[in-house]
Amino acid sequence: MNDAYQYDLKAHDTDTPIDWVCLLAVLGVKYGGDFKNYKSSDLSAIADKILNKESTLEELTADMKYYDYYNEAYHAVLGGFVGEYRLGDSKEIQYGLKAFSPIAKGFPYTDYDDFGTSRSFGYRRQHLGHDMMGQIGTPVIAVESGYVECLGWNRYGGWRIGIRSFDKKRYYYYAHLRQNFPYNKSLKEGSTVTAGDVIGYMGHTGYSDKENVNNIDIIHLHFGLQLIFDESQKDGNGEIWINCYELARFLSQNRCETAKDESTKEWHRVQEMTDPAVEQYKAQ
Repeated sequence: MNDAYQYDLKAHDTDTPIDWVCLLAVLGVKYGGDFKNYKSSDLSAIADKILNKESTLEELTADMKYYDYYNEAYHAVLGGFVGEYRLGDSKEIQYGLKAFSPIAKGFPYTDYDDFGTSRSFGYRRQHLGHDMMGQIGTPVIAVESGYVECLGWNRYGGWRIGIRSFDKKRYYYYAHLRQNFPYNKSLKEGSTVTAGDVIGYMGHTGYSDKENVNNIDIIHLHFGLQLIFDESQKDGNGEIWINCYELARFLSQNRCETAKDESTKEWHRVQEMTDPAVEQYKAQ
């Protein structure tokens, strides 16, 4: 992902811009979706042809039977991650990664690829998320801008927040938040958040029908990402959850710096970001 992203940045201000997700879709076709076979030379061969005007993306993908499939799927996952934004009070428009790690800068955490491992509380099932182990109270960050679709208690996830992307294709699920003080106090269902905002605090609540109970043994954030191509998938039998391990590694390069307000005990981002996607949503 990072290699493709760097090509996007390199080409952005040229007359041969390159969409990093389209590059990944081309590789998806080549590898059959299995990036264990990834070689940087394969990516550079594609990107350099476009940058050197030897070919266009349309020409390169014209005979690729499954390109449209991978392009749609990868844009569904990554479509809101890179784009224009402004920092602080500046009117200067910047371009680049505007999605953030779900763990604030300076707070330690450990993780590993645990997607699909077994869970047994309630019923035997697969773990459809990514656990990031850390400390009680670690600020949890909104990965992408969106609106709060759910906020409250769930017997599995404990205190949890669900945030939907503005294009409604991505549903971010942040669970096992801190006992007694799980969320940013200003949040409620329907609230708009900007990528990088502090939305809650790490804890180990959940696995209980009774609210505000710490029944999870290990302090961690459960970070989940559901893709929604049709609203019937949201809470039905066709749910699509993705493995966020590599995604979390990619986003670790962009961790939001936070500071604590001692008067309220809340943490807030140090540098504000203006995301055009938020402005467009509010203007509707």
